[in-house]
Amino acid sequence: MTAMENMGSFIRRIVGLPLNILDGISRALGHGIPRRNARPPQLQQPQDEIPIVTEEWLFLNLFEQQYGSVHPFFYATRLMEALKMAKDESKFVFIYLHAPEETGTDPFCCNTLRSQLVIEFLDANFVSWGAVANRGEGFEMAFALRASSFPFCAVIAPASCKTIAVLQQIEGPVSPEELLEILQRTMEEQGSAFRALREAEDETLRRDRQLREEQDAAYLESLKKDKEKDRAWEPKRKAPALKKSSVKQKEVTKDTQSTAVSRKTHTKILVRFPNGERREQSFPKTDKIHSIYKYIDSLDIPGIGGYQLISSFPRKVYGHEQLEMTLEEAGLHPNTALFLELI
Repeated sequence: MTAMENMGSFIRRIVGLPLNILDGISRALGHGIPRRNARPPQLQQPQDEIPIVTEEWLFLNLFEQQYGSVHPFFYATRLMEALKMAKDESKFVFIYLHAPEETGTDPFCCNTLRSQLVIEFLDANFVSWGAVANRGEGFEMAFALRASSFPFCAVIAPASCKTIAVLQQIEGPVSPEELLEILQRTMEEQGSAFRALREAEDETLRRDRQLREEQDAAYLESLKKDKEKDRAWEPKRKAPALKKSSVKQKEVTKDTQSTAVSRKTHTKILVRFPNGERREQSFPKTDKIHSIYKYIDSLDIPGIGGYQLISSFPRKVYGHEQLEMTLEEAGLHPNTALFLELI
């Protein structure tokens, strides 16, 4: 059985992405998706005013006002960007559609989404994305995924540029243990099939690249022979050529040694922001964690106020008490990835 056939035995269904999610990538509307101005009875727009924030930050804003900042790392991006990140990192996307008015929302948010086990598991294995169920992309996805009760979660993966594979749906409140069991089972059933599919795609790319390299090598060899024929009549000057080669070799050796020393004395830090942006910076391993905060502040990124740095798995906070620790003492050397979590 092929990887695609094996994967198909577990996929619940293929869903066409709504038009606003495809905006800028495709103007084609997925088959069977309702009109944008349709409204299901259970998802009527609320009359209460909602704070004026961008759609990407609306869910996090409402969630943290009600339940605080302890939760999985939800990316404040458009869904298409979350899908791209998941594909690049060979992960699935965990979707949570937030419906504040539903009776099951409070216990699910308080007990399940704030569970430390759930937070660490999602941060390590998924790209998490949340939205308000009756607004914007959250509303579109509630329609597309046929959400009938809330809280609503789903595990999805990109199937093409216009569709997603729905691997699992979870409707109604579940305990932390139940959610972890469902997610673990989904990863075990789907992971091998998707990895095989990704490996097949990588193998095709590798073969194409190898073919191009062989063609380029043949072309360069042909040029080399032509040049040798043209230079056959010229006097041979070996000494200058050898001298030039020796100087070049010394330069290469010096650069290699410099790079090796840099790797031993410097620490590479990759910072991942809530909007999906990434920044990488190298610091001396003797620098203190305070230096990372100064670097982030110097970027002057909009929407970043109070924040703390965390590692994903195991979850560890590098906050005020750790500012005077060196990067080596904190266990961040020679390289690591940190999340920026808003406070």
